[in-house]
Amino acid sequence: MSHLNYNHLYYFWMVNKKGSVTKAAETLCLTPQTITGQIRAFEERLNGAVFKRSGRKLEPTELGELVFRYADKMFALSYEMLDVLNYRKDNSVLFEVGVADALSKALAGKVLMSVMPADGTMQIACYEATHEGLMERLRAHKLDVILSDCAGDSLKYTEILSKKLGESGVAFFYHQSLSTPFPACLTQAPLLLPSKMSSLGQQLYQWFGELDLSVTIAGEFDDAAMMREFGYVGRGIFVAPAIYIQDIIARGMHLLGTTKDVREEYHLIFAERMIQHPAVKMLLNSDFEPLFSGMDSPI
Repeated sequence: MSHLNYNHLYYFWMVNKKGSVTKAAETLCLTPQTITGQIRAFEERLNGAVFKRSGRKLEPTELGELVFRYADKMFALSYEMLDVLNYRKDNSVLFEVGVADALSKALAGKVLMSVMPADGTMQIACYEATHEGLMERLRAHKLDVILSDCAGDSLKYTEILSKKLGESGVAFFYHQSLSTPFPACLTQAPLLLPSKMSSLGQQLYQWFGELDLSVTIAGEFDDAAMMREFGYVGRGIFVAPAIYIQDIIARGMHLLGTTKDVREEYHLIFAERMIQHPAVKMLLNSDFEPLFSGMDSPI
C-alpha cells in the first residue's frame, strides 16, 4: 500500500466516533450516501471491511478496530496542533471558554475577567451550555476550558484534568419576609430551583429530604439568572450563592436564611494539552479564596 486517502480515513474515524453514518454525515455536513461511498472506497483500499452490522448499529471489525486506534491518535494530535496554532488570532491570544448554564454568571465572570489583560492581547470567546454539552465540545477540541459546577465525569477521561477553584454556601430569598423560622419557612411559599440535572439541584433535593421538608416546586431552571428574574417578580423563593446576599438584598429581596450544607462549587476543567495556554496557566496559579469568601470587591 503506497499511500492512503486521509479523507477516507477521517470519514471512517468520524463514523466510528459518532456511532452511525447519519450522525457522522450531520457533523461533516455531507449526505449519508457520500459517507457510505467513501467508506466503501476506503475498504477497497484496505482490502477488507472496517464495519459490520450488529442489528441496526455499525460496529468496527477487527481490522476496523486496528485502524481506528491509529486514526484516533493521529487526529487527536492534529487537533492538538490546531489548538496550539489557534492560540493566536489577529495578533491576540484566543481563549475559548465554556460556562455551564447552571452556574451563577456574575461569579464566573469575575473568575474569567481576572485573567483577561486590559491591553487587548487576549480575545475571549465564551459559550454557555449544559455541562454534558460542554464536555463534548472540550473533548472535540472546540473549547480550551470549562467552568462548571461539577467535575466528576472528567475523571473518566485520562486526557481531561480539573481543579476546584472554590465554593460558596447558598442563601434563600423571597420578595417578602416570612414568619416561620428558616428552614421551615421554605414550605410556606413555592420554590424556584436549579434543574435536577445540576449538582446544586441534586444537593437541594437531598437536603430537603434530610430535613423532611415538604416543599412545593414552582419551577426548575437550567439558567440561574432566569431563575432569579422569576424570583425578583415574586414568583417564588429562589436560591443563590451566599456571596450574592448583599447584591440581592439591594434588589429589594428578603433573606430567609443560609446553609453551608448545600454548596455551589466552581471547577475548572481542561484538556492536558491546554496547560501551556497563558490564560489556563493563570487560572491554575490564581488564588480565588478572597472571591469565594466575599472579601473581594462587590460582584
